[in-house]
Amino acid sequence: MSNIVLENRETEQRPLALLWQHRWWSLIITVGVTALLGVFIALTMPRGPATAVQALIVMVSSLAVGLLAGLVMRSRWAMLLAPIAYIIAIELARMNAVGPTVDAIRFDNTFSILAFILGRGFHGIVGLLPMILGVEVGVQAARRLDGRTPTGGRIIRWLPTAVLAILVIALAILVTQPASTPPILGADGEPLPGSIAELTTIDVNGSQQALMIRGYDVHKPILLYLSGGPGQSSLPWPRVLFDDLSRDFLLVGWDQRGTGKSYAALDPTETLTLDQTIADTVTVTNYLRERFDEEKIYLLGESWGTTLAVLAAQARPDLYHAIIGSGQMVSQRETDRRLYYDVLEYAESVGDTAVTEQMLAYGEPPYQDLYAYVYVMALYEKLYQPYTPPQAYIEKGTQANLGPWNVLGSEYNFVEKVNVFRGFLDTAAVLYPQLQGIDFRQDVPRLDVPLYVLDGAAELSARRDLALEWFNQVDAPIKRIFTFENAAHAPAFEHFEAFTDIMTETVLPETYTE
Repeated sequence: MSNIVLENRETEQRPLALLWQHRWWSLIITVGVTALLGVFIALTMPRGPATAVQALIVMVSSLAVGLLAGLVMRSRWAMLLAPIAYIIAIELARMNAVGPTVDAIRFDNTFSILAFILGRGFHGIVGLLPMILGVEVGVQAARRLDGRTPTGGRIIRWLPTAVLAILVIALAILVTQPASTPPILGADGEPLPGSIAELTTIDVNGSQQALMIRGYDVHKPILLYLSGGPGQSSLPWPRVLFDDLSRDFLLVGWDQRGTGKSYAALDPTETLTLDQTIADTVTVTNYLRERFDEEKIYLLGESWGTTLAVLAAQARPDLYHAIIGSGQMVSQRETDRRLYYDVLEYAESVGDTAVTEQMLAYGEPPYQDLYAYVYVMALYEKLYQPYTPPQAYIEKGTQANLGPWNVLGSEYNFVEKVNVFRGFLDTAAVLYPQLQGIDFRQDVPRLDVPLYVLDGAAELSARRDLALEWFNQVDAPIKRIFTFENAAHAPAFEHFEAFTDIMTETVLPETYTE
């Protein structure tokens, strides 16, 4: 009898002891709760956290689940079990998700490794680090509730917890830092009256998409910049190079659906279509027209953006003063086909049998393997004609210190910096195959808006020859071409000073009506 009473007293003093006696229940609870969290995250955020708010939700929920797992299991083995259950649940629940960052894991090229790091790796840091901290705190709390005094000095006991807590807090602070675009300053160093420099998010056909709007005067004509890709975000770059241009235009950068600051809008199976991108362009155009009381706006396209600009202007010529193409695309499929043979010719000329074998293994495009396009892109520098960009362009780029793909620009918060890379991968994987049927030589024999093309003489012949062919045959109210000897695929940026002059001295006088 005395033994029974003693056991009951010990159980009362250790409220978790009864559960601990049934370790299978603690395992089931730990696995079940973390798996449920994984399923919830996978269903609501199939690509992992895509915004700062989503990242904080993942961090807080993972911390709570980790705390519960530590309390229930009362063992640091939960640091292994809980994350494994979480990862497996996520992978199973999002099996239908599409895109390199969520597809089958590959490590056979640089971009597939990058896709793993930015997709699963980023989610792992945001989700698993707080979960491990939660487990550690839960284990420590459970042992105290059980009346067990941990061995070792107090500092040594709490050092791992303190280190984990510092890392999680630092991560939370990093995630919550807001993005911004620098103000336009007057001579007194204060924001210029009548100017605008803002980042805003608007509803675009049911999804939230980001705009950067900059101008010295809100009453100037509107120039909407359509970046390349598809999937590329370039908000800081126009801000740096087109500052003078924004004295005469209201410069608008737009992160299209699924890119950069608009990555959370990516829905590959439903809305990421070519028709949707055109509809989105029209919606953004109308938003700008209505907000700034303009009848029409200008479109500046770069690379893929030139395709989108032409298609939007073809669909709604009444909305645009003119379109300006930099790195003009005409037929992605024909360009890729020509590049395929250009690469083979290059490989033969330098005796690079490895490149030859790889290209022959891919076969003529369109490629079945997305990373074949990436492989060819890496060889572009071998195919360009030698040229030297203007010194002003080089100096501006160096001084801006924007890093690869402009991710160091203040226009992106921490999560959006990750989105710049994964948005390019995931969006291009879905949208680029849809461009294979486009050929402006057949599809766009006429445009009902003025057309201005910026031509880089050092551009890849697989692009330039098609652009010149289409330009010569297309019928438009006004069409002009400006050739730059020391430029390739981005003449508007490489010769930003001359481009500003073209816009202010030629395009505006010929096309703008108030």
